[in-house]
Amino acid sequence: MLSRVADSVFWSSRYVERAENVARFIDVNYNLTLGDGEKLGDRWDPLVFTTGDHEAFAQRYGQATRENVLRFLLFDEENPNSIISCVSSARENARTIREVISSVVWEQLNKFSFMVRSAAQQPSTLDQPQEFCERVRLASHLLLGATDTTMSHGEAWHFARIGRLIERADKTSRIVDVQYYVLLPSAVDIGSALDVVRWSALLKSASALEMYRRQHGKIVPNRVVDFLILDRQFPRAVHYCLANARDSLRCITGSTSGTFCNLSEQLMGRLCSNMNYTSVDNIIQQGLHEYIDDFQQQLNKVGSAISKDFFTAYQVSRPESDSPTRLKTREPSLSTEMSQTQN
Repeated sequence: MLSRVADSVFWSSRYVERAENVARFIDVNYNLTLGDGEKLGDRWDPLVFTTGDHEAFAQRYGQATRENVLRFLLFDEENPNSIISCVSSARENARTIREVISSVVWEQLNKFSFMVRSAAQQPSTLDQPQEFCERVRLASHLLLGATDTTMSHGEAWHFARIGRLIERADKTSRIVDVQYYVLLPSAVDIGSALDVVRWSALLKSASALEMYRRQHGKIVPNRVVDFLILDRQFPRAVHYCLANARDSLRCITGSTSGTFCNLSEQLMGRLCSNMNYTSVDNIIQQGLHEYIDDFQQQLNKVGSAISKDFFTAYQVSRPESDSPTRLKTREPSLSTEMSQTQN
């Protein structure tokens, strides 16, 4: 496969996944802030931190009001990580590889792009974003279904899968690290109904609440972390994403388990092995923030290695967001909170 084709397939899939995640975060945060203006009503800044665009946002918009954040994340074409920018970039990448993707995928992506641009012209979208966010998620799911059922599962499909899963792992780790901690309760809130609402919102951000309830029942902080990071069966868990991305890399290179053909396979295999042999207790002992910070650095290295190994001949400047700025003051710590919750 040509480097140009592999690059466009990878990024088209990754941009669609990014747009879906932004829509999911907005929808959950919007519902979380309803009816609780005193404690949560003005907390829109976590969304900007989650996407890693807080510095650009601060320069252009200043205060993180509801309207400013929604406009920035939904329809700001100067923001490369807004929904409209992601969908436009996905469509443009797909346009250059029409010979690889199926007509069904191309038609669905066109419908997706048209829907987003039509919504951008409606002022009511910013007033009531829930319906639009739901349509974005459904469009993304339809596109994923079309890709899986109408494309041969060869190299192009595997590159699309790798891009989607790397983006999904990145966003799940970010939402765990940023979204909850910016809304971190005081010590008196730990274990309260408000605390449960926050953890529930965190699970909803990854569409994980129902599956978590079936597997673990009561919402307990360390179990939530275990489910979203280390679970091997839930499709949005970090570990699941990495394991399947590793399998697609092997299918592309033809390597077998325990071997590697290039740097990207080596780094991905090492990252998966680390997750295979760690536990939520190890993560908490190390510190959740420190663990996720290290994970994101390793994941960025994997992404850079994939680019060098497969896309070097076709270098394009990509607006891939950096890791979000870490908040230095977070009290109480997660380990303290978990011990108090369990007690």
